[in-house]
Order: sequence, then C-alpha cells, then structure tokens
Amino acid sequence: MDKVINVYSEVTPQIIDLAKLGEEADFIQPELFTEYDVKRGLRDLNGKGVLTGLTNISEIKAKDIVDGQEVPADGELYYRGYNIEDLIRGISEDNRFGFEEITYLLLFGKLPDKDELKNFSDTLYFYRSLPTSFVRDIIMKAPSKDMMNTLARSVLTLYSYDDRADDTSYANVLRQSMQLISLFPLLAIYGYQAYNHYHEGNSLFIHPPKDNLSTAEHILYLLRPDSKYTDLEARLLDICLILHMEHGGGNNSSFTTHVVSSSMTDTYSVIAAALGSLKGPRHGGANIKVVNMFDDMEKNVKNWEDDDEIRDYLQKILDKKAFDKQGLIYGIGHAIYSKSDPRARVFKGFVEKLAHAKGFDKELYLYEKVEQIAPELISGERKMYKGVSANVDFYSGFVYKMLGLPLELYTPIFAMARIVGWSAHRMEELANNSKIIRPAYRAVGEHKEYINIDERNK
Repeated sequence: MDKVINVYSEVTPQIIDLAKLGEEADFIQPELFTEYDVKRGLRDLNGKGVLTGLTNISEIKAKDIVDGQEVPADGELYYRGYNIEDLIRGISEDNRFGFEEITYLLLFGKLPDKDELKNFSDTLYFYRSLPTSFVRDIIMKAPSKDMMNTLARSVLTLYSYDDRADDTSYANVLRQSMQLISLFPLLAIYGYQAYNHYHEGNSLFIHPPKDNLSTAEHILYLLRPDSKYTDLEARLLDICLILHMEHGGGNNSSFTTHVVSSSMTDTYSVIAAALGSLKGPRHGGANIKVVNMFDDMEKNVKNWEDDDEIRDYLQKILDKKAFDKQGLIYGIGHAIYSKSDPRARVFKGFVEKLAHAKGFDKELYLYEKVEQIAPELISGERKMYKGVSANVDFYSGFVYKMLGLPLELYTPIFAMARIVGWSAHRMEELANNSKIIRPAYRAVGEHKEYINIDERNK
C-alpha cells in the first residue's frame, strides 16, 4: 500500500535544499557578537540580564553584597514587596486556598481584606462561563495534540466574541484579564479531553463549570472523571499555582507580554504570544523533562538507595550517554538563582506531605538524592560563574505525577498560574506606556550590487 503523504506537513527534497540555502544566508560568525558587544539572549557573559525595564510587580534576589562585591546568596522572591515564603506560610497556617488572594495582590498591589477578597473571588467565579456553543464549535473541532496550541487557539478565538476586543483602556483590559484568568482551566482541560477522546479513543466527559470552588479545586473537579479530590491534593495544587504565578518581568513570556503590549494590540493577541513563548521547552516544558528523566532513571538505576549508582547515571547524562543525550540534568540550575530557588525551598515541605500520603516515599528519596548529588557533578564538570541548585520544576512535575495529572497538561497548568503574572505585566505596561519596545540589531552583512536576473547564472 502506498504511503499517504500529508502535503501540509511533508518536508520535500526541494524544501531541504532551500533550507540549506537559508541557513547559510542566516549564519552569523559567533566572534562578531563579542566584537560588537552584543548581549546574546539579553544576558552578559556572567549570565546577568540586561536591564530593559522597571517593574513593581515582583522582585528576584539571588545575591548579597559583601565588601562591595556581589556574592551568591539563597534566592528570594517577592510579590509586590511580600516575600513569597511569608505569603505561603500565612495561607497555610490559616488552612485556606490562596490563588485568588495572591491574584488580587499581583493585580492591585495590596493584600485584600475579607470583603475585598470575597467580592473579587465571586467575580472570578462568575466569569467561568464560555460563550454559547464554544466548546462544541471551537474546542471539539480539530483538537490539537498539543494543549498549549489548543489554549492559544481558543484565546485568539475569544476575540471574536468580545464586542470591545480592541479597547485597550485600563478598565477594559482588566475585565478581559480577569475573564481569561477564570477561563484558562476550562479551555485547557476541555481541549485535553477532546483530544483524549477523538485521538486516543477514550471516553469523553465534560463537567460543567462550578462557581463555588477555588481555582485549584476547580481544576481537579473539571479534570477527573468522578470530580473527586482530597483536601491535601487541592491545597498542594493551590500552592503550586501560587509559586508559578509570577517571576519578574525578565522571564521570556512576561517580557513577550511587555513587548507585544507596547504595540497597543489587543489582549487576546498579547496572551496568545505569551502562550507561544511558554510553550517552548526552554521555558515552560522543563517539568515534563524532569519527570521523563526520572522515569528513565527508575528503569536504569537498580538500587535507588545506592549513591554511587545514582552518581554514575547522572554522570552519563552529563556525558550525553543517557536519557535524551543532551547533557542536561533537568530541574537543576536556574538562570538567576544559584544557592537555592525559594520556590523549590518552600515547595519541598508540601511535596513531602503528599508523597507520604500517596505512598511515593521511595521516589521522594530518589529525588532528594539527585538534588544532593547533581549540583556536585555539574560544578565539577563545567566552569560555573555561579552555583546550581534544584529549581521549582524539579519538584512540580513530581507533584503533578502524584496527582495523576496527564503530561499533556503540565505546561498548560503552568499557564493557568502565569496568566496572572502576564495580566499584571500587561496592565503595568499600559499604565506606563509611552513608546513601542524596539531593541536594536546591528547589520553585519556586506553590501552587494544588483545583478539582472538574466545574468545571474553567468
């Protein structure tokens, strides 16, 4: 039987030849970046980000000043001036869900009182309503295998249902942002269920939204066939959402939000652009890599309590002889944090509770061993301008696995949290907007004389 070729995805020999031509034209000699002092990736040679803006929304600290010199320090993260560890501690001690409260903080710069929080939460819950037939006509048709693609498509389509889609006044953008914060779980989870049914042949179930559940509870209610979950499961997911909500204006997707917002385009286009950024494996897909790496490790390391065997496996990863052969131990290291990631620190205690409750103590021990051994190996292998430690992705994928969440939703769950930070950054850009963000690129190609087409083959 002849192979059926999909003309929309087939890479033909002609395209391959043209690609080689394009690659040759696009290549820039690496030494030119040094010659012209170009900060590749907007980072200097020491890994420090180039200052491109100011923000009130969050602050990341990873260094102390000692004798006038910067030295690595335990990382700290602040939301609107509040230490994230203090925020999580306060919410946990009061035994309440905090996603809505911290959303209020990031959007409006203050912690709400009880009445403010109730009114705000009620508004978010009210917005858990998709346009009539949206699930049938948009989400159920041509479901994508990638849920971030599905989510971005749904966000762009919502533009067509908004009579004030292009209104960039502050109040209207706030309304749109609050609606998207409320709708992200519906869009992503319904998209997953559609794909799981039509492409994987599993039963289709769509639970209608509820307006009396916290965001974390609502996610588990929508996703699970029986809509059941424990209080511990929901509260740990709530903590996970809070820790992923915001991480400074310099991360790729938040910077994308600022750049696209500065053009004064609509909210739906801005958030779709941010989703495209987060989808990239260098940004939002790291926790999937961590889980896949540990799955491979559990198959190849016979004794999970043998430090030497664990060390040998990790060394093979660094030597590009194990797992995906990229030479990376996923979940270890961060662009800014060195001694420790505050999100991983605060998260670990909650992860331990869930692991004990669900019988994952053996797996937890393996994670803890890798967290201890990997930084030693990496520091011994590579010239480091700073230390390395476990980041938040190291444990978040493990949590999602213990909660039974499908891999396809790991990055969309990140988006369900980060939409809050994106919204805050979009509104901050609009409140201070005076110029479109337009960085400079230096042309290094040579000037050429035009040749008539009839003479080009001579």
